[in-house]
Order: sequence, then structure tokens, then C-alpha cells
Amino acid sequence: MQSIVLSDLKAMAVDPELAWESFRPGVDIHRLYPAVPDGAAAALLRYQPGASVPYHLHTGFEHILVLSGSQTDANGTYPAGTLVINPPDTRHTVSSPEGCIVLAIWAKPVQIEE
Repeated sequence: MQSIVLSDLKAMAVDPELAWESFRPGVDIHRLYPAVPDGAAAALLRYQPGASVPYHLHTGFEHILVLSGSQTDANGTYPAGTLVINPPDTRHTVSSPEGCIVLAIWAKPVQIEE
């Protein structure tokens, strides 16, 4: 696999030609590279206004860079430009009242706990 270079991530995230697939109701995903079993993954997530991701467990570090809009969890609301790092063994729900696009990098898979 070759290196992935994203020279203008914010512009890429709003490109109408970008291939998105459904991830959760109201949340779409564009995978930047395939997930490795029990390993790392990275993707853009696009939340429609009012969308949320249910309660989930981080089995490894999760890095979230908010590219547009804002994202909210029990610890606060994070506007564009915010980097949130969730450590292993933490749990939360995430929502976006106004909608947002984030870069998500997971060191290990996330376990949805519906």
C-alpha cells in the first residue's frame, strides 16, 4: 500500500464527488483505508443535523478532528478545528445538533453498545 496524502482535507470532505456510504442513521462514512482486524482505521464521518452515534466503547485511542460544524458528547461541544482524543476504555455517545464532518482515526475498533 502506498502512502495516503490528503493535501486539502477540509475541501476534500465537502467534495460532492466523494463516495460516502451509510454508517448509522444520519451518519455517513468515507473510509480512508480499509480497517485491519483488531487494528487501526481512519475515515471521514458526515453527520446530518441532529444525527448521533450510540453509546460505544473505545478499545484503543480515538482521535477526532472536527473539520466543519460541531460535535457534542457528555464532556462538551467541539467546534471546527477541535481535536478530541478519547483514551482506551472510555465510553460515550456523540451527536451533532447542527451537523458536522469529522476525521476519525481509531487505533483499535470501536464497539457499539446499543
